[in-house]
Amino acid sequence: MTSSPHPPHSDDVPALRERAEALLRQLAGPDASLREDQWAAIEALVVRHSRALVVQRTGWGKSAVYFVATGLLRSRGAGPTVIVSPLLALMRNQIEAANRAGIAAVTMNSANQHEWGEVESAVAAGEVDVLLVSPERLNNPDFRDAVLPKLAATAGMLVVDEAHCISDWGHDFRPDYRRLRTLIEDLPDGVPVLATTATANDRVVADVSDQLLPGDHDARPVVLRGALDRESLRLAVVAQPTPEQRLAWLADRLGELPGSGIVYTLTVAAAHDTAAHLRELGFDVAAYSGKTEPAERSQAEQDLLDNKVKALVATSALGMGFDKPDLGFVIHLGAPSSPIAYYQQIGRAGRGVQRAEVILLPGAEDQAIWDYFDSLSFPDELQVDQVLDALSGQEKPLSTARLEPTVELSRSRLELVLKVLDVDGAVRRVRGGWLATGQSWQYDGPRYARVAQARKVERQAMLEYQNTDGCRMEFLLRQLDDPHAVACGRCDNCTGDRWATDVDEAAVAATAQRLRQPGVEITPRRQWPTGMTALGLSLSGRIPATEQAEPGRALGRLTDIGWGVRLRELLDPSAADGAVPEPVFAACVQVLAAWDWPQRPVAVVGVPSTHRPMLVADLVDRLAQTGRLRPLGFLEADAGAGHRANSAQRVSDLAKRLRIPDDLAAGLAGLDGPLLLVDDQTDSGWTLTMAARLLRRAGAPAVLPFVLAAAN
Repeated sequence: MTSSPHPPHSDDVPALRERAEALLRQLAGPDASLREDQWAAIEALVVRHSRALVVQRTGWGKSAVYFVATGLLRSRGAGPTVIVSPLLALMRNQIEAANRAGIAAVTMNSANQHEWGEVESAVAAGEVDVLLVSPERLNNPDFRDAVLPKLAATAGMLVVDEAHCISDWGHDFRPDYRRLRTLIEDLPDGVPVLATTATANDRVVADVSDQLLPGDHDARPVVLRGALDRESLRLAVVAQPTPEQRLAWLADRLGELPGSGIVYTLTVAAAHDTAAHLRELGFDVAAYSGKTEPAERSQAEQDLLDNKVKALVATSALGMGFDKPDLGFVIHLGAPSSPIAYYQQIGRAGRGVQRAEVILLPGAEDQAIWDYFDSLSFPDELQVDQVLDALSGQEKPLSTARLEPTVELSRSRLELVLKVLDVDGAVRRVRGGWLATGQSWQYDGPRYARVAQARKVERQAMLEYQNTDGCRMEFLLRQLDDPHAVACGRCDNCTGDRWATDVDEAAVAATAQRLRQPGVEITPRRQWPTGMTALGLSLSGRIPATEQAEPGRALGRLTDIGWGVRLRELLDPSAADGAVPEPVFAACVQVLAAWDWPQRPVAVVGVPSTHRPMLVADLVDRLAQTGRLRPLGFLEADAGAGHRANSAQRVSDLAKRLRIPDDLAAGLAGLDGPLLLVDDQTDSGWTLTMAARLLRRAGAPAVLPFVLAAAN
């Protein structure tokens, strides 16, 4: 078997198209026929063994291009097609589609590692037509060193699905995709490469072409861009000023929306809160996010596919790869920060129906949420240099967990930096962790600044989309540089047919009451971070039970759609420090009254606050009076850098700065009941953990943490 069969003679092309049409009918049904651009892509791949970029709307049939091309190439003796696909959901759907066309497809991903040996054997035996892998697999040391070279040598075609992920100008940039350039360079001559996406503007198209499909001026990739308008979609914006009004409006209309669909939220907490509220009203809905267990996510997807639920209430985790042709609606409770990301998400709807409703209910808090996610962008040069310095000179690899205490980065941002450095050749992932390669690396500050500026432009465009009086679909398509963009004649602005904005006041009040039910459990930390010995602390393994806090309570989460708005206003760095507002304190009392503690607290201690000392002092004092608790005062904290980059550094910093003053220590002596520990907010939970440890070691029988706000 050869990986690059000779192209057919020109007089074979008509027969080749007949075979392509037959394969498509196996894949999509007896009435299916190839679009001209589908055939143009297939011909480029199979006849000329070219490289192609296909930018077409969701549901156009991009997967048909690579499955039909695979069938044709395999019949001519080519090796298996390797498809790099970003999501497990996408892989599942693609495998099912391939099997319908008689194409044997398998996958290697993190969820089926126990099957890898069997899959490798099947590939080697020529029994596999299509192998789907996730981009993350490309740098798994075992896969990269043992499997990938064989694939590159024997592949009949390489497909990069959702190719906008390779570009940091794209709405869903993923560093792992950058490794594909190396894979492409290792392919034998004549192996065709196909990249596909539905969401690429001119800048992304150029970037993808340069990175994935390099070639001289005589052999540039074939770029096929079609009209991106989705004729089934009816776009609308409904203005509702408060979270409770938006949710009440949704609950009032959900039953009349066609079929089943997706309700998108911007945060995990909002997804769960919205789903819980809708279920209380009798709707069959389920929450779906990146934090949902894989098996539960798979079941939720299947329930939506089978119309067993009215909707999935989801974060952007439900996006690329979910294919339900009869999805009847997509609702957004809160606007994504990019019109391109918005187009991608609404593209889930209306693939196989004549009409699907797309409704955006923007919120005043959306921009604060955008700001938070923007803060997680690529770190600055000093932080990246810390990673390189920590690895420099190391003979043995450092795991991410061992590396984390030495840098001022959270785990997620550290992983992002390592991936970028790995792709750029400055570090290398090996068994046991990471090693520096010794290659020089330059921080591309100007590029990161340009990307950040592009994100700001996208945010402004999303606000303009909400307020435009022109065609909404045309607006989105122009953001994607679609040369075919014209007024759709279907959206609320084109037709003047708008959704009514009235909401029953009683329903709004009931929704507000439900959303503002106070009280969120805080799960205590049970395990010390790894690598503490590198910071001079002999803390490792499980935190002793005698030094742990009990499960605590927060009034609400900053990401809640109920209390979140009020708490963000109260705790915003620009907000004035002062007494606890009466409604907030009343809700705190309500949380404490409903707390099912094994034993009621007998005393209260406060955590010192740098930014809101008056707020915390007032809260401690009033809780002591109302609950008839002994006020024992406050812990003390020395001034310091207060590093909050990651768990290990937070623990180290708190261990150095936090202490119990003598008067508090005296008050703890002989304490005959639990202690209420009060702070304004908690993020990682380490401040409460370290404070509880000090108090328990000083004699407190139990520590019950209570805060106004939990970060998430």
